[in-house]
Amino acid sequence: MKEKWIALSNTILSTLLSTMNITMVIVAMPAIFNAFQFSTGAPDAISYIIWLITGYLIVTATMVVTFGKLSDMLGRVKLYNVGFVIFTIASVLLSAVTIKGDAGILELIIYRMVQAVGGGLLMVNGPAILTDYFPIRERGKAMGLNQISSVAGTILGLVLGGLFASISWNLIFIINIPFGMIGIIWSYISLKETVKKSRIHIDWLGNLVFVISLLLILIGITYGLVPYGKSSEGWTNPFVIGSIIIGILALGMFVLIEKRVKEPMFDISLFKIRDFWTGNLSLFIVSLTRQGLILILIMLFQGIWLPLNGYSYASTPFWSGIYTMPFMLAFIAMGPVSGYLSDKYGGRIFTIGGLLATAFGFLLLTIVPYNFNYIWFVPALFIIGAGMALFSSPNTADIMSSVPRKRRSAASGMRTTITNCAMAVSFPLYFAIIFTTMGGALPNALSSTLHSSGAPSSIIPYISSISPTEALFSALLGYNPVSSILSGLPEVTAKLSGSIINKITSLTFFPDAIGSAYMRGFREVVRISAILLIISAVVSYFKKSGRRS
Repeated sequence: MKEKWIALSNTILSTLLSTMNITMVIVAMPAIFNAFQFSTGAPDAISYIIWLITGYLIVTATMVVTFGKLSDMLGRVKLYNVGFVIFTIASVLLSAVTIKGDAGILELIIYRMVQAVGGGLLMVNGPAILTDYFPIRERGKAMGLNQISSVAGTILGLVLGGLFASISWNLIFIINIPFGMIGIIWSYISLKETVKKSRIHIDWLGNLVFVISLLLILIGITYGLVPYGKSSEGWTNPFVIGSIIIGILALGMFVLIEKRVKEPMFDISLFKIRDFWTGNLSLFIVSLTRQGLILILIMLFQGIWLPLNGYSYASTPFWSGIYTMPFMLAFIAMGPVSGYLSDKYGGRIFTIGGLLATAFGFLLLTIVPYNFNYIWFVPALFIIGAGMALFSSPNTADIMSSVPRKRRSAASGMRTTITNCAMAVSFPLYFAIIFTTMGGALPNALSSTLHSSGAPSSIIPYISSISPTEALFSALLGYNPVSSILSGLPEVTAKLSGSIINKITSLTFFPDAIGSAYMRGFREVVRISAILLIISAVVSYFKKSGRRS
């Protein structure tokens, strides 16, 4: 009996490591870019920022299905152990990067992708190992505890990333090394193969086309946020349009290939199983909205609310993690409960209830102003966390238990691919929605704030021309772009009084100036998310929740 709990302790460790690293990098970006003397005001800076965040997710999204098949062929536990080794070695390499400027950031992106290979092996094999070790009546509970570690890792990454970044940026990677070593030893000693290895053909053509399609779509969305010509965004750029169209066509070609090859990368036949396709569709939506929520909350806290409430930019990464804790606490409280109850009563009622609760929590966020009273913000975060906890473990257990035992690694790989595709797409997609929505309101918001501060009309055209992209990334990375603009206009600055300069370069001026415009995009994002979650609840109604042993 104790073997199953040993397996669970091991997968919790691997899940914590792999999820912490996603959010630690996000909140540590100001420290990273400062240390590498990287110019965040450059037109293509946004592409480096997004690739540093999403590079990890892209690799896991495109490779985990193949990792699942390799695991079925070579052994789940063996490749799980290899995952720990690669993850730890990559963490050593990341912590040792010393090159400055663009080259240093590019090196970080490459090593992050290497780290993602290890993370992908851990992600795909963890749920499959749990499904093998735990009997059918306890899988919901096991998945619930493992899902808690996933969300806990996400929020813990925000807190630890902010804490470590205030000391030294490379601590966010150094922390992985001792825990990675523990994981290597613990998994090697404690885990045994429970399923016979099988001979499987790798669908190399399908893999290649899938990688190309996802990369092209993400590249297109990413560079759609980069200014093109006279526009503050790049959606009219032929490169952007061509990348997205070719990526979508390649995705359609991938589906055709998968229907014809003998042993496809993505086993389309599994989608004939009702619980498998309904569970994965809901999972895609929840993963998209969860990662998007984390992104827009970080921007709201770090770039607007915390500076307005007296927190220095150096401290906002840490405190943004602290103030999002109600989300994690709710998830921790409800995760085991939903897993236990779903083992007794089936997963459908909990997945539907969780999705509707999460949608309600998102809708509550639409009434929050940018300089809100935190007391009124907590219930929304708590409801969202509790709703996602109600959904997650029953849905995962239903997905994994709906497929035959010998195909669980492949199914887990597909599930992880869907999760990571959603997470990778969420960053540029949510950025795009926010930038597009706030674009029309930002010039007027900046002009109005400048007028009310007493700034002369001569300075207004320069500052009100700041693009949504520059405004948000300036806020996120902890600097006031007004200072940069003034430094490039000595003849204009010379005519300004010292009191005006101090006012428009103060800690609170820029967050207050962009706050109302940002909330237009914020509310649009949460409304869209709520609608998607309600649609997902309707889809989940058609689940059977029939679990295999």
